[in-house]
Amino acid sequence: MSDALDFLVNLLDIEPIEVNIFRGVSPDERRQRVFGGQVAAQALMAAGRTVDHGTVHSMHSYFLRPGDPTVPILYEVDRIRDGRSFTTRRVVAIQHGQAIFNLAVSFHVAEEGPLVHQVPMPEVPGPEGLPTLSQRLEPFRDQMTDWFSRPHPIDQRHIGHLPWLEEAGGEPVQRLWIRADGKLPDDPLLHSCIAAYASDMSLFDTMLASHKVRWEAADFMGASLDHCMWFHRPFRADEWLLFDMDSPNAYGGRGLARGFFFSRDGSLVVSMVQEGLMRVVSHAPR
Repeated sequence: MSDALDFLVNLLDIEPIEVNIFRGVSPDERRQRVFGGQVAAQALMAAGRTVDHGTVHSMHSYFLRPGDPTVPILYEVDRIRDGRSFTTRRVVAIQHGQAIFNLAVSFHVAEEGPLVHQVPMPEVPGPEGLPTLSQRLEPFRDQMTDWFSRPHPIDQRHIGHLPWLEEAGGEPVQRLWIRADGKLPDDPLLHSCIAAYASDMSLFDTMLASHKVRWEAADFMGASLDHCMWFHRPFRADEWLLFDMDSPNAYGGRGLARGFFFSRDGSLVVSMVQEGLMRVVSHAPR
C-alpha cells in the first residue's frame, strides 16, 4: 500500500464517539472546502459500521454547505430500518452546528436471481500502457504546485485528452482507468467507500468539457449538489476499473453527469449520477 493510500484508509477510519455518532477529520491541506468525495465516503463508512448484515447497494446524497477542512466533521446515523433483506440508514454530516451533507443509504443481503443483463463495456485500451495522471501533468508542475503537494491515493490513467486542458467545444465524455494505489484489506465496505471517494474526482470535469469556463476562473462558481450511486456486483477498488462518463445535459445553472465503473472482465459493477452547480458569476441570481 502506498503512503497516499494508507493515508486515505486512515482518513476513512472514522472515530466512534457515541452510539450512532462518529467523528471524521480532513487532510491538512490548503483546500478552501472539504473534498466532496471524502465526506461521502466517510458518511458511507459511518452508516456501514451500524449494519450487521448485507452490503451497500445504493446511496443518495446531497451536498448542503461547503465543508470546513480545519475542524472535524460529526456524522450522526439514524437507523431507519433493519430488515431481513434490506437495511436503511440516514446520515447527516455536521459542522459548526449545521448540516453540510445528507446521505440516505441502503444495504442488501446478497441473493441470486435468473434475471440478469447489463450494457457492454466500451472497447478501450488497457491501463498498463497509459501514463499516470502525474506524468500527464508534469509539464504543468510549476502552475499546479498545490496539486502535486497533495497525496494521491487513486491511480488514474486517462484515455485520450484531459478535459480541463482542452479548448472548449469538446464532447462531454471522459474515460479513464482507476484503482487504489496499493493492496486493500478484504473489506467490502472499505472498497465501496473508496469507490465513492474516487467517483467524485472526475464527474464535474465531464460537465465542463464542452464549455470555456474552468474551475480556476474568477467568474465561475462550481459545486457538487447531489451524488447517487448504485452498487451492482462485487468488486475490488484496488483492481483496475474503467470509469466511463458522459454529461447529457446542462441548463439553468446546473449540469448532469453519469458514470459507470466496469471491471477488467467487462462486468458493470457501479453506476452513478451527479448534478452540479455550474454558475457564471455575471449570470448569477441576485
